[in-house]
Amino acid sequence: MKDLKRRETRRESVSMTITERFILLEMKKSDQDIRFLRTLRYARWDSTGFCWVINNKKENLTMLKNYFGDRLTEISNEASSVKAVTSAPGLAVNSSILIVVKYRNGRIRLIFRYDKDLVRLIKSLPLYTWDQENRWWTIANTEKSLAALVRFCDESGWKYQYLEDLRHLNKKPRQKPEDIINYRAVPANYLDKLSVLRYSMNTVKTYNACFSEFINYFSTKEINEISQQDIQAFLLYLVQERQVSSSYQNQAINAIKFYFEKVLNGPRRIYYIERPRKEKILPSVLGEDEVKRILEQVKNLKHKCLLMTCYSGGLRISEVLNLKPIDIDSNRMLINIRGGKGKKDRVTLLSVKLLELLREYYRIYKPNDYLFAGQMGGKYSERSAQLVLKKAAKNAGIKRRVTLHTLRHSFATHLLENGTDIRYIQSLLGHSSPKTTQIYTHITTRGIDQIKNPLDNLGIT
Repeated sequence: MKDLKRRETRRESVSMTITERFILLEMKKSDQDIRFLRTLRYARWDSTGFCWVINNKKENLTMLKNYFGDRLTEISNEASSVKAVTSAPGLAVNSSILIVVKYRNGRIRLIFRYDKDLVRLIKSLPLYTWDQENRWWTIANTEKSLAALVRFCDESGWKYQYLEDLRHLNKKPRQKPEDIINYRAVPANYLDKLSVLRYSMNTVKTYNACFSEFINYFSTKEINEISQQDIQAFLLYLVQERQVSSSYQNQAINAIKFYFEKVLNGPRRIYYIERPRKEKILPSVLGEDEVKRILEQVKNLKHKCLLMTCYSGGLRISEVLNLKPIDIDSNRMLINIRGGKGKKDRVTLLSVKLLELLREYYRIYKPNDYLFAGQMGGKYSERSAQLVLKKAAKNAGIKRRVTLHTLRHSFATHLLENGTDIRYIQSLLGHSSPKTTQIYTHITTRGIDQIKNPLDNLGIT
Protein backbone atom coordinates (compact mmCIF):
# COMPACT_ATOMS: atom_id res chain seq x y z
CA MET A 1 0.00 0.00 0.00
CA LYS A 2 2.83 2.43 0.86
CA ASP A 3 4.53 1.68 -2.49
CA LEU A 4 1.25 2.38 -4.29
CA LYS A 5 0.86 5.76 -2.54
CA ARG A 6 4.46 6.63 -3.36
CA ARG A 7 3.91 5.86 -7.04
CA GLU A 8 0.71 7.92 -7.08
CA THR A 9 2.58 10.87 -5.53
CA ARG A 10 5.31 10.66 -8.17
CA ARG A 11 2.72 10.90 -10.92
CA GLU A 12 1.57 14.38 -9.74
CA SER A 13 2.18 16.90 -12.53
CA VAL A 14 4.64 19.78 -12.08
CA SER A 15 4.17 23.16 -13.84
CA MET A 16 7.35 24.91 -14.96
CA THR A 17 7.72 28.53 -16.06
CA ILE A 18 11.06 29.73 -17.45
CA THR A 19 11.96 33.42 -17.20
CA GLU A 20 15.15 35.21 -18.14
CA ARG A 21 16.85 34.45 -14.82
CA PHE A 22 14.67 31.94 -12.99
CA ILE A 23 12.82 28.63 -13.31
CA LEU A 24 9.52 28.61 -11.36
CA LEU A 25 8.01 25.27 -10.31
CA GLU A 26 4.47 24.70 -9.02
CA MET A 27 3.83 21.27 -7.55
CA LYS A 28 2.08 19.41 -4.77
CA LYS A 29 4.10 18.77 -1.66
CA SER A 30 6.24 15.63 -1.85
CA ASP A 31 9.11 14.92 0.53
CA GLN A 32 10.99 13.00 -2.14
CA ASP A 33 10.66 15.80 -4.71
CA ILE A 34 11.69 18.41 -2.15
CA ARG A 35 14.84 16.47 -1.26
CA PHE A 36 15.77 16.46 -4.95
CA LEU A 37 15.13 20.20 -5.39
CA ARG A 38 17.35 21.01 -2.42
CA THR A 39 20.28 19.41 -4.25
CA LEU A 40 20.05 22.12 -6.93
CA ARG A 41 22.12 25.24 -6.47
CA TYR A 42 20.24 28.27 -5.11
CA ALA A 43 16.86 26.49 -5.14
CA ARG A 44 14.44 28.03 -2.65
CA TRP A 45 10.75 28.01 -1.71
CA ASP A 46 8.94 31.32 -2.28
CA SER A 47 6.10 31.63 0.24
CA THR A 48 4.75 34.74 -1.53
CA GLY A 49 4.39 33.14 -4.95
CA PHE A 50 3.75 29.63 -3.59
CA CYS A 51 6.34 28.10 -5.89
CA TRP A 52 9.95 26.88 -6.04
CA VAL A 53 12.46 29.34 -7.54
CA ILE A 54 15.63 27.97 -9.17
CA ASN A 55 18.36 29.80 -11.06
CA ASN A 56 17.90 29.47 -14.81
CA LYS A 57 21.07 27.49 -15.55
CA LYS A 58 21.37 24.92 -18.31
CA GLU A 59 22.51 22.19 -15.87
CA ASN A 60 19.56 22.90 -13.54
CA LEU A 61 17.07 22.69 -16.41
CA THR A 62 18.60 19.40 -17.61
CA MET A 63 18.45 17.86 -14.12
CA LEU A 64 14.80 18.94 -13.71
CA LYS A 65 13.77 17.40 -17.04
CA ASN A 66 15.64 14.18 -16.28
CA TYR A 67 14.11 13.87 -12.80
CA PHE A 68 10.48 14.83 -13.48
CA GLY A 69 10.27 13.43 -17.02
CA ASP A 70 6.74 13.47 -18.43
CA ARG A 71 5.42 14.92 -15.19
CA LEU A 72 6.90 18.27 -16.20
CA THR A 73 4.60 20.71 -18.04
CA GLU A 74 5.99 23.98 -19.32
CA ILE A 75 3.51 26.88 -19.22
CA SER A 76 3.55 30.24 -21.01
CA ASN A 77 6.02 32.74 -19.69
CA GLU A 78 3.70 35.70 -20.42
CA ALA A 79 0.97 34.66 -17.97
CA SER A 80 3.49 34.45 -15.14
CA SER A 81 5.72 37.38 -15.94
CA VAL A 82 4.53 39.21 -12.87
CA LYS A 83 5.33 36.15 -10.78
CA ALA A 84 8.91 36.27 -11.97
CA VAL A 85 9.10 39.84 -10.72
CA THR A 86 7.52 39.15 -7.35
CA SER A 87 9.37 35.91 -6.76
CA ALA A 88 12.74 37.51 -7.30
CA PRO A 89 13.01 40.90 -5.56
CA GLY A 90 16.36 41.59 -7.20
CA LEU A 91 15.08 41.09 -10.74
CA ALA A 92 15.22 44.29 -12.78
CA VAL A 93 11.97 45.68 -14.19
CA ASN A 94 12.11 47.59 -17.45
CA SER A 95 11.93 51.28 -16.59
CA SER A 96 9.32 51.94 -19.29
CA ILE A 97 6.83 49.26 -18.20
CA LEU A 98 4.08 49.59 -15.61
CA ILE A 99 2.80 46.16 -14.52
CA VAL A 100 -0.68 46.29 -12.99
CA VAL A 101 -1.74 43.13 -11.14
CA LYS A 102 -5.32 42.53 -10.01
CA TYR A 103 -5.77 40.61 -6.77
CA ARG A 104 -8.40 40.14 -4.08
CA ASN A 105 -10.18 42.65 -1.79
CA GLY A 106 -10.74 45.07 -4.69
CA ARG A 107 -7.11 46.19 -4.96
CA ILE A 108 -4.34 46.20 -7.58
CA ARG A 109 -0.55 46.06 -7.32
CA LEU A 110 1.71 48.38 -9.29
CA ILE A 111 5.20 47.15 -10.19
CA PHE A 112 7.68 49.50 -11.92
CA ARG A 113 11.10 51.11 -11.70
CA TYR A 114 11.02 54.24 -9.52
CA ASP A 115 9.64 57.31 -11.25
CA LYS A 116 8.84 60.40 -9.20
CA ASP A 117 6.00 61.52 -11.47
CA LEU A 118 4.28 58.13 -11.27
CA VAL A 119 4.74 58.01 -7.50
CA ARG A 120 3.19 61.49 -7.26
CA LEU A 121 0.20 60.25 -9.28
CA ILE A 122 -0.21 57.17 -7.06
CA LYS A 123 -0.22 59.34 -3.94
CA SER A 124 -3.14 61.30 -5.39
CA LEU A 125 -5.26 58.13 -5.68
CA PRO A 126 -7.47 56.93 -2.78
CA LEU A 127 -6.21 54.36 -0.25
CA TYR A 128 -2.69 53.91 -1.65
CA THR A 129 -0.09 51.81 0.23
CA TRP A 130 3.60 51.04 -0.10
CA ASP A 131 4.83 47.49 0.55
CA GLN A 132 8.40 47.93 1.74
CA GLU A 133 9.18 44.21 1.75
CA ASN A 134 8.07 43.48 -1.82
CA ARG A 135 8.80 46.95 -3.21
CA TRP A 136 5.46 47.57 -4.86
CA TRP A 137 2.52 49.97 -4.50
CA THR A 138 -1.13 48.98 -4.11
CA ILE A 139 -4.26 51.07 -4.72
CA ALA A 140 -8.02 50.54 -4.79
CA ASN A 141 -9.13 48.85 -8.03
CA THR A 142 -11.40 51.51 -9.55
CA GLU A 143 -12.06 52.57 -13.13
CA LYS A 144 -10.89 56.14 -12.46
CA SER A 145 -7.59 54.96 -10.96
CA LEU A 146 -6.93 52.59 -13.87
CA ALA A 147 -7.81 55.34 -16.36
CA ALA A 148 -5.33 57.68 -14.65
CA LEU A 149 -2.57 55.06 -14.90
CA VAL A 150 -3.30 54.37 -18.58
CA ARG A 151 -3.30 58.11 -19.30
CA PHE A 152 0.07 58.47 -17.54
CA CYS A 153 1.58 55.64 -19.61
CA ASP A 154 0.26 57.14 -22.87
CA GLU A 155 1.63 60.59 -22.07
CA SER A 156 5.00 59.27 -20.82
CA GLY A 157 5.55 56.67 -23.54
CA TRP A 158 5.40 53.79 -21.05
CA LYS A 159 4.15 50.28 -21.82
CA TYR A 160 1.06 49.36 -19.77
CA GLN A 161 0.58 45.68 -18.86
CA TYR A 162 -2.52 44.47 -16.96
CA LEU A 163 -2.48 40.96 -15.45
CA GLU A 164 -5.02 38.94 -13.49
CA ASP A 165 -2.73 36.57 -11.61
CA LEU A 166 -5.40 35.62 -9.05
CA ARG A 167 -4.28 32.00 -8.76
CA HIS A 168 -0.99 32.85 -7.05
CA LEU A 169 -1.11 36.39 -5.72
CA ASN A 170 -4.44 36.08 -3.91
CA LYS A 171 -2.79 33.94 -1.26
CA LYS A 172 -0.88 36.84 0.25
CA PRO A 173 -2.24 37.76 3.71
CA ARG A 174 -4.66 40.67 3.88
CA GLN A 175 -3.15 44.08 4.37
CA LYS A 176 -3.84 45.76 7.71
CA PRO A 177 -5.55 49.15 7.61
CA GLU A 178 -2.63 50.59 9.58
CA ASP A 179 -0.37 49.83 6.59
CA ILE A 180 -2.23 52.42 4.51
CA ILE A 181 -0.21 55.61 4.22
CA ASN A 182 -1.91 58.52 6.05
CA TYR A 183 -4.31 56.03 7.64
CA ARG A 184 -6.25 57.44 10.56
CA ALA A 185 -8.39 55.54 13.00
CA VAL A 186 -11.99 56.36 13.77
CA PRO A 187 -12.09 59.10 16.46
CA ALA A 188 -12.45 57.86 20.02
CA ASN A 189 -15.51 60.08 20.64
CA TYR A 190 -17.29 58.31 17.74
CA LEU A 191 -16.81 54.90 19.34
CA ASP A 192 -17.61 56.28 22.81
CA LYS A 193 -20.92 57.66 21.56
CA LEU A 194 -21.85 54.30 20.05
CA SER A 195 -21.05 52.67 23.37
CA VAL A 196 -23.02 55.23 25.44
CA LEU A 197 -26.07 54.76 23.22
CA ARG A 198 -25.66 50.98 23.65
CA TYR A 199 -25.50 50.06 20.00
CA SER A 200 -24.98 46.34 19.41
CA MET A 201 -21.50 45.00 18.74
CA ASN A 202 -22.43 44.16 15.14
CA THR A 203 -23.63 47.74 14.54
CA VAL A 204 -20.47 49.13 16.14
CA LYS A 205 -18.33 46.96 13.84
CA THR A 206 -20.27 48.00 10.75
CA TYR A 207 -20.26 51.72 11.57
CA ASN A 208 -16.57 51.62 12.45
CA ALA A 209 -15.66 49.98 9.11
CA CYS A 210 -17.85 52.32 7.02
CA PHE A 211 -16.74 55.50 8.76
CA SER A 212 -13.09 54.43 8.60
CA GLU A 213 -13.32 54.06 4.82
CA PHE A 214 -15.04 57.45 4.58
CA ILE A 215 -12.46 59.46 6.54
CA ASN A 216 -9.53 57.72 4.84
CA TYR A 217 -10.97 58.50 1.42
CA PHE A 218 -10.34 62.14 2.34
CA SER A 219 -6.99 61.49 4.02
CA THR A 220 -5.68 65.01 3.31
CA LYS A 221 -8.67 66.77 4.93
CA GLU A 222 -9.64 67.24 8.55
CA ILE A 223 -12.87 65.38 9.26
CA ASN A 224 -14.73 68.56 10.21
CA GLU A 225 -13.70 70.15 6.90
CA ILE A 226 -15.45 67.47 4.81
CA SER A 227 -18.32 69.20 3.03
CA GLN A 228 -21.73 68.08 1.80
CA GLN A 229 -20.31 67.94 -1.73
CA ASP A 230 -17.47 65.71 -0.50
CA ILE A 231 -19.97 63.31 1.05
CA GLN A 232 -21.93 63.18 -2.20
CA ALA A 233 -18.68 62.48 -4.08
CA PHE A 234 -17.82 59.65 -1.68
CA LEU A 235 -21.23 58.03 -2.10
CA LEU A 236 -20.88 58.34 -5.86
CA TYR A 237 -17.50 56.59 -5.56
CA LEU A 238 -19.13 53.74 -3.62
CA VAL A 239 -21.85 53.28 -6.24
CA GLN A 240 -20.02 53.88 -9.52
CA GLU A 241 -16.50 52.67 -8.79
CA ARG A 242 -16.74 50.21 -5.93
CA GLN A 243 -20.23 49.09 -7.02
CA VAL A 244 -21.34 48.30 -3.47
CA SER A 245 -24.80 46.97 -2.68
CA SER A 246 -27.61 49.32 -1.72
CA SER A 247 -27.49 47.81 1.77
CA TYR A 248 -23.82 48.76 2.18
CA GLN A 249 -24.53 52.22 0.78
CA ASN A 250 -27.28 52.73 3.37
CA GLN A 251 -24.94 51.57 6.15
CA ALA A 252 -22.32 54.07 4.97
CA ILE A 253 -24.89 56.89 5.00
CA ASN A 254 -26.00 55.97 8.52
CA ALA A 255 -22.39 55.83 9.75
CA ILE A 256 -21.69 59.31 8.34
CA LYS A 257 -24.99 60.70 9.69
CA PHE A 258 -24.17 59.34 13.13
CA TYR A 259 -20.92 61.29 13.34
CA PHE A 260 -22.19 64.66 12.15
CA GLU A 261 -25.52 64.50 13.98
CA LYS A 262 -24.95 62.43 17.12
CA VAL A 263 -21.29 63.00 17.86
CA LEU A 264 -20.95 66.65 16.73
CA ASN A 265 -24.63 67.51 17.33
CA GLY A 266 -24.55 69.21 13.96
CA PRO A 267 -27.42 70.19 11.63
CA ARG A 268 -29.36 67.52 9.79
CA ARG A 269 -27.57 68.21 6.53
CA ILE A 270 -26.92 64.52 5.87
CA TYR A 271 -30.63 63.78 5.63
CA TYR A 272 -30.62 65.31 2.17
CA ILE A 273 -28.46 62.50 0.80
CA GLU A 274 -30.64 60.49 -1.54
CA ARG A 275 -30.88 56.92 -0.35
CA PRO A 276 -30.84 54.05 -2.85
CA ARG A 277 -33.96 52.07 -3.56
CA LYS A 278 -33.69 48.81 -1.65
CA GLU A 279 -33.74 45.64 -3.70
CA LYS A 280 -36.69 43.36 -3.07
CA ILE A 281 -34.85 40.08 -2.69
CA LEU A 282 -36.83 37.06 -1.55
CA PRO A 283 -35.19 35.03 1.22
CA SER A 284 -33.92 31.54 0.50
CA VAL A 285 -35.84 28.82 2.35
CA LEU A 286 -35.57 25.08 2.79
CA GLY A 287 -38.35 22.54 2.49
CA GLU A 288 -39.33 20.58 5.60
CA ASP A 289 -37.73 17.47 4.13
CA GLU A 290 -34.48 19.37 3.53
CA VAL A 291 -34.39 20.62 7.13
CA LYS A 292 -34.92 17.04 8.32
CA ARG A 293 -32.07 15.76 6.13
CA ILE A 294 -29.71 18.43 7.45
CA LEU A 295 -30.48 17.71 11.10
CA GLU A 296 -30.08 13.97 10.55
CA GLN A 297 -26.52 14.57 9.32
CA VAL A 298 -25.47 16.18 12.63
CA LYS A 299 -24.18 13.58 15.09
CA ASN A 300 -22.62 15.85 17.74
CA LEU A 301 -25.22 16.46 20.48
CA LYS A 302 -24.30 20.11 21.10
CA HIS A 303 -24.30 20.92 17.40
CA LYS A 304 -27.63 19.21 16.87
CA CYS A 305 -29.24 21.07 19.77
CA LEU A 306 -27.91 24.39 18.49
CA LEU A 307 -29.30 23.93 14.96
CA MET A 308 -32.62 22.57 16.23
CA THR A 309 -32.97 25.59 18.54
CA CYS A 310 -32.40 27.93 15.57
CA TYR A 311 -35.16 26.26 13.60
CA SER A 312 -37.56 25.51 16.49
CA GLY A 313 -37.79 29.16 17.54
CA GLY A 314 -36.91 30.95 14.31
CA LEU A 315 -34.00 32.58 16.10
CA ARG A 316 -31.22 34.81 14.83
CA ILE A 317 -27.77 33.33 15.42
CA SER A 318 -26.91 36.05 17.97
CA GLU A 319 -30.09 35.20 19.90
CA VAL A 320 -29.20 31.50 19.99
CA LEU A 321 -25.67 32.12 21.22
CA ASN A 322 -26.90 34.52 23.94
CA LEU A 323 -29.35 32.00 25.39
CA LYS A 324 -28.96 31.03 29.07
CA PRO A 325 -30.21 27.73 30.51
CA ILE A 326 -32.90 29.65 32.45
CA ASP A 327 -34.30 30.97 29.15
CA ILE A 328 -35.75 27.52 28.34
CA ASP A 329 -39.25 27.51 29.87
CA SER A 330 -40.28 23.84 29.82
CA ASN A 331 -43.54 24.49 31.73
CA ARG A 332 -44.95 26.87 29.12
CA MET A 333 -42.97 25.29 26.24
CA LEU A 334 -41.43 28.64 25.31
CA ILE A 335 -37.97 30.06 24.69
CA ASN A 336 -37.38 33.48 26.25
CA ILE A 337 -35.35 35.86 24.07
CA ARG A 338 -33.79 38.64 26.14
CA GLY A 339 -32.31 41.72 24.47
CA GLY A 340 -32.89 40.60 20.89
CA LYS A 341 -32.48 42.85 17.87
CA GLY A 342 -33.49 46.40 18.81
CA LYS A 343 -33.03 45.57 22.53
CA LYS A 344 -36.43 43.83 22.53
CA ASP A 345 -37.51 40.85 24.63
CA ARG A 346 -39.95 38.27 23.28
CA VAL A 347 -40.95 34.62 23.55
CA THR A 348 -41.00 31.97 20.84
CA LEU A 349 -41.85 28.30 20.46
CA LEU A 350 -40.06 25.40 22.13
CA SER A 351 -40.40 22.05 20.38
CA VAL A 352 -41.19 18.92 22.42
CA LYS A 353 -38.47 17.00 20.53
CA LEU A 354 -35.97 19.79 21.16
CA LEU A 355 -36.79 19.82 24.89
CA GLU A 356 -36.04 16.09 25.16
CA LEU A 357 -32.72 16.58 23.40
CA LEU A 358 -31.85 19.65 25.52
CA ARG A 359 -32.42 17.65 28.72
CA GLU A 360 -29.97 15.02 27.51
CA TYR A 361 -27.56 17.77 26.50
CA TYR A 362 -27.85 19.41 29.93
CA ARG A 363 -27.06 16.15 31.74
CA ILE A 364 -23.88 15.64 29.69
CA TYR A 365 -22.52 19.17 29.23
CA LYS A 366 -23.94 20.89 32.37
CA PRO A 367 -23.86 24.44 30.91
CA ASN A 368 -23.56 27.27 33.46
CA ASP A 369 -23.54 30.75 31.96
CA TYR A 370 -24.47 30.26 28.30
CA LEU A 371 -26.61 27.39 27.04
CA PHE A 372 -24.16 26.81 24.20
CA ALA A 373 -20.63 27.49 25.44
CA GLY A 374 -17.36 27.26 23.52
CA GLN A 375 -14.56 24.84 24.35
CA MET A 376 -12.67 27.54 26.27
CA GLY A 377 -15.79 28.93 27.94
CA GLY A 378 -17.85 31.95 26.95
CA LYS A 379 -20.29 32.02 24.05
CA TYR A 380 -20.07 29.50 21.26
CA SER A 381 -18.44 30.90 18.12
CA GLU A 382 -20.80 32.17 15.41
CA ARG A 383 -18.29 31.10 12.77
CA SER A 384 -18.15 27.56 14.18
CA ALA A 385 -21.95 27.33 14.17
CA GLN A 386 -22.06 28.41 10.51
CA LEU A 387 -19.46 25.78 9.60
CA VAL A 388 -21.46 23.06 11.37
CA LEU A 389 -24.53 23.92 9.28
CA LYS A 390 -22.52 24.21 6.06
CA LYS A 391 -21.00 20.76 6.54
CA ALA A 392 -24.38 19.21 7.42
CA ALA A 393 -26.04 20.77 4.36
CA LYS A 394 -23.26 19.48 2.12
CA ASN A 395 -23.57 15.96 3.55
CA ALA A 396 -27.35 16.16 3.06
CA GLY A 397 -26.80 16.77 -0.66
CA ILE A 398 -28.10 20.35 -0.68
CA LYS A 399 -26.27 22.30 -3.37
CA ARG A 400 -27.46 25.86 -2.76
CA ARG A 401 -26.05 28.15 -0.10
CA VAL A 402 -27.50 27.56 3.38
CA THR A 403 -26.91 29.83 6.39
CA LEU A 404 -28.22 29.87 9.93
CA HIS A 405 -30.59 32.67 8.92
CA THR A 406 -32.00 30.30 6.29
CA LEU A 407 -33.33 28.19 9.18
CA ARG A 408 -35.13 31.27 10.55
CA HIS A 409 -36.68 32.02 7.13
CA SER A 410 -37.68 28.35 6.80
CA PHE A 411 -39.33 28.38 10.26
CA ALA A 412 -41.52 31.35 9.31
CA THR A 413 -42.42 29.95 5.88
CA HIS A 414 -43.34 26.53 7.26
CA LEU A 415 -45.58 28.11 9.93
CA LEU A 416 -47.36 30.13 7.24
CA GLU A 417 -47.80 27.07 5.03
CA ASN A 418 -49.28 25.17 7.98
CA GLY A 419 -51.95 27.83 8.50
CA THR A 420 -50.49 29.98 11.30
CA ASP A 421 -51.79 33.55 11.33
CA ILE A 422 -49.17 36.00 10.08
CA ARG A 423 -49.65 38.20 13.18
CA TYR A 424 -48.44 35.36 15.41
CA ILE A 425 -45.48 34.75 13.12
CA GLN A 426 -44.59 38.46 13.37
CA SER A 427 -44.58 38.20 17.16
CA LEU A 428 -42.51 34.99 17.20
CA LEU A 429 -39.89 36.50 14.88
CA GLY A 430 -39.75 39.81 16.75
CA HIS A 431 -40.60 41.98 13.74
CA SER A 432 -41.67 45.56 14.54
CA SER A 433 -43.68 45.93 11.35
CA PRO A 434 -46.01 43.40 9.71
CA LYS A 435 -44.55 44.50 6.36
CA THR A 436 -41.33 42.69 7.26
CA THR A 437 -43.20 39.46 7.95
CA GLN A 438 -45.33 39.72 4.80
CA ILE A 439 -42.31 38.87 2.65
CA TYR A 440 -42.94 35.21 3.51
CA THR A 441 -46.30 35.36 1.75
CA HIS A 442 -44.34 35.75 -1.51
CA ILE A 443 -42.41 32.50 -1.08
CA THR A 444 -44.95 30.16 0.47
CA THR A 445 -46.33 27.42 -1.78
CA ARG A 446 -49.67 27.31 0.06
CA GLY A 447 -52.42 27.88 -2.50
CA ILE A 448 -50.02 28.23 -5.42
CA ASP A 449 -49.72 24.45 -5.72
CA GLN A 450 -53.49 24.31 -6.39
CA ILE A 451 -53.26 26.57 -9.44
CA LYS A 452 -53.20 24.73 -12.76
CA ASN A 453 -50.67 26.09 -15.24
CA PRO A 454 -52.40 27.28 -18.46
CA LEU A 455 -49.65 25.63 -20.55
CA ASP A 456 -50.89 22.27 -19.35
CA ASN A 457 -54.37 23.04 -20.81
CA LEU A 458 -53.05 23.43 -24.36
CA GLY A 459 -52.81 19.70 -25.00
CA ILE A 460 -49.34 19.96 -26.52
CA THR A 461 -47.72 16.55 -27.07
